[in-house]
Amino acid sequence: MLNQSFRQSQEQSLRPLTTAHLAQTMSLLLLSRQELKQKVESEISTNPALEVVDMNKCPSCSRPLIGNTPCSVCRRNGDNVDDTPIIFISSRSDFVGSSSNSQSADDISPDEITPAREDLHSYVLRQAAPDLETQDIPIAAHILSSLDDDGLLSVPIVEIAQYHHVPISRIEKVNELIKRCEPVGVGSTSPLEALLVQTDVLSETNYVPPLASRAITEGMELLSRHSYTELGRLLSISTDDALEIARFISENLNPYPARSHWGNIRDGRASKQDYQSPDVIISILNHPKQNLVVEIISPYTGRLRINQLFRDAIREAPSENAEKWQADLEKASLLIKCLQQRNNTLVRLMHLLVEIQHDFILQGDIHLVPITRASLADKLNVHESTISRAVSGKMLQLPNKSLIPMSKLFDRSLRIRAEMINIILEEIKPLNDSQIADILNERGFSIARRTVAKYRAIEGILASRMRRSMHSSNPE
Repeated sequence: MLNQSFRQSQEQSLRPLTTAHLAQTMSLLLLSRQELKQKVESEISTNPALEVVDMNKCPSCSRPLIGNTPCSVCRRNGDNVDDTPIIFISSRSDFVGSSSNSQSADDISPDEITPAREDLHSYVLRQAAPDLETQDIPIAAHILSSLDDDGLLSVPIVEIAQYHHVPISRIEKVNELIKRCEPVGVGSTSPLEALLVQTDVLSETNYVPPLASRAITEGMELLSRHSYTELGRLLSISTDDALEIARFISENLNPYPARSHWGNIRDGRASKQDYQSPDVIISILNHPKQNLVVEIISPYTGRLRINQLFRDAIREAPSENAEKWQADLEKASLLIKCLQQRNNTLVRLMHLLVEIQHDFILQGDIHLVPITRASLADKLNVHESTISRAVSGKMLQLPNKSLIPMSKLFDRSLRIRAEMINIILEEIKPLNDSQIADILNERGFSIARRTVAKYRAIEGILASRMRRSMHSSNPE
């Protein structure tokens, strides 16, 4: 009886702590990086038991990390296995495009901390600012305030030069920097220029079909009419090579940069969008095996821990403060444990996701593997709601620099839509929805005609009769 009473008492005392731990871990997992940053900063400012020290440890082996580089020990171990992703927690405090002069957390004042969501102008200026001379910032602001809803420059360069009484070359230099920020091509003077800028940037890290730039400058009319044979003759290449260029342009480029941020490059509707920084950045290791490197962005620089001075002071705390100080200590300890659990969950999830979606990450929508949150939950031995919270609201940057919602990795219709787009790109004469559905079924996709119509609407593709009308009005 005594033992039973003791067990019941012990269970009652442990249950609230366990529940609090689980509840807080789940709530932290739901937060994006920027939201978590605000949460941690709020806790640090109100709880004297917390402090951040400038020291990073490898999440796998706990060895100290130097800067934002992956753990050298774990990376060497990974080199022995083909396609093994390198996953680590990065302490970069902000994401600034591809700039090499990013500000550290110590250089950013509280007034400069950006909100989780911001408009296009602020988003681009924040990326470009570290590489701009102080006197050029007003010029950049002028350029960005002159963008239309598509992200294109709506006023002549010469007009901006006259307004600031500077040479045109100086305006062009600032604008060149802006055009290489995310979304790439923003600030271009025309849709054609935006496509060329995107092609140039992608060629730095990804395969770009030969003559893609020339196809854009000389053969855009043929591309718009799907005249791939004629395009091949123009470029002195085969029809298959011309089709490869068309696919590359369709899947990776957008003549209207402001519309491309969420990855839907075919939606012709201009709308006001919110721009976010990535929570996870995937890049390719410059190594013969081309391992993927996955950075899970930490909301603060360094390591969160209990302030040792505060811990020591509790022993000598006045009676009127002892209870409050002890509560602060327990709250701080709980937050640290929950953050560690959050990081561990994200590392395990991204390791599994990157392995499953490796080809999609490197080669595009057509290679997306259909998966569900429930299937991942089973593999990770967690509840499905844990996966949902880990994915919700998170942004993922792919190696080609495009920024997508992490939930896109679970879009089971994406692969079918990509295959449908390829069928339409290859059509000699416009196919109706029933014919497209038949081809998709032959390729292993069980799909009805009405579903094809729905997917075609999602991708902004015209009906066959309208595509036929365009072909007849633009004969080869």
